[in-house]
Amino acid sequence: MSFYSYKNANPGCCPGSISGNALDGLDEKVCIQVQRVYDSCLQQQQLTNVNVTVTSYAQVVTTGCGCNQAAEEVPPTSTPVPPITFESCRSSSMDVDISNLSVERLADRPCFARVRGAVQIPIDILFTDSQCREYIGKGVITVNRDVLLAIPDDSIVPFNLEGMASAVCVAGSYQGDNVFRLTICVTIVLKVLAKVEILVPSYGFCPIPPCEEFADSVCDEFFSLPLFPPATLCDEDALLSSQNGGVNCGNCGTRRNCCCNR
Repeated sequence: MSFYSYKNANPGCCPGSISGNALDGLDEKVCIQVQRVYDSCLQQQQLTNVNVTVTSYAQVVTTGCGCNQAAEEVPPTSTPVPPITFESCRSSSMDVDISNLSVERLADRPCFARVRGAVQIPIDILFTDSQCREYIGKGVITVNRDVLLAIPDDSIVPFNLEGMASAVCVAGSYQGDNVFRLTICVTIVLKVLAKVEILVPSYGFCPIPPCEEFADSVCDEFFSLPLFPPATLCDEDALLSSQNGGVNCGNCGTRRNCCCNR
């Protein structure tokens, strides 16, 4: 089973929402090593008519049949035959590289610095050739950023700047010479990080429950039903109320003509 399975016998010892006093069960202070985020910022924009060069590509083939069909990337058996038709594109990874990174502290704002760099976002471009063969090309979109971020003071353990990004194409066309012209929506997050040791309150170690086999849960819903039909009284007003969004129509006169029981 998982932490969140209804079969778990110890839900109070697992991650999740807290009921009652959050301080109950705190019995120690633990030193953990983590990446602390000192500052972060997000920017979103639409880039129009961006030229991206495909540096490598693979052929996309479909394997299996029916519900077991899957697309796989394999080395190309032939060169794409023009005309090339753009299909779609999106970022292939959230991780990005930042080149030409520059951090300039500001004299008039001591806690801040001007951070400049070129964020390189890897993308996958899906396209087909005149023979209806499907390919996926690898390219990189470079987006320049010039932002203000809060920078910690100098220390023995240095801070570093990292980014993550997501991009998806709105439109695109093939220009020739392995170049695609794209209109793309980009989200970029820049972060100031440092690996630190931090003291946090703890509920102790997390007990790991055994895995729940998928096949074992086939009959669970059926077995959870009561053995015999429960003996409940039929409350007609309550039933009508539940059918009409909680509005009781019992006082509307004849129920057949009730204003809320359409």
